[in-house]
Amino acid sequence: MNDVQRVCSRFHAAIELIGARWTGAILRAVFTGRHRYAQIKAAVPGVSDTMLAQRLRTLEDEGVLERRVLPSTPVQVEYHLTPKGRDLDEAMEAVRAWADKWIPAKGPPDESAAGHGG
Repeated sequence: MNDVQRVCSRFHAAIELIGARWTGAILRAVFTGRHRYAQIKAAVPGVSDTMLAQRLRTLEDEGVLERRVLPSTPVQVEYHLTPKGRDLDEAMEAVRAWADKWIPAKGPPDESAAGHGG
């Protein structure tokens, strides 16, 4: 009964990347079209500025997000999914569907998430 499958190092690295605290929620926000820092922060209740900046930097370093500085006054920064980031769509949707089925809702329903899976 010792048939435990060995964990692939690439799988482990992927889970550590997208499973880091706040990262999934940040990605969810970017998938739903919230791209500027303030919009992402508003979409992820409870995340601190420090943690959001750190996670955005990590996702950028990993090639999942692209940071774009807009030539405006004042300067604005937007975050966009790269092709590598967009390839997470199916996995993110699978996690959302699993959460809808198995994770009990906490508090009142969020109107902005209605029909979009929390």
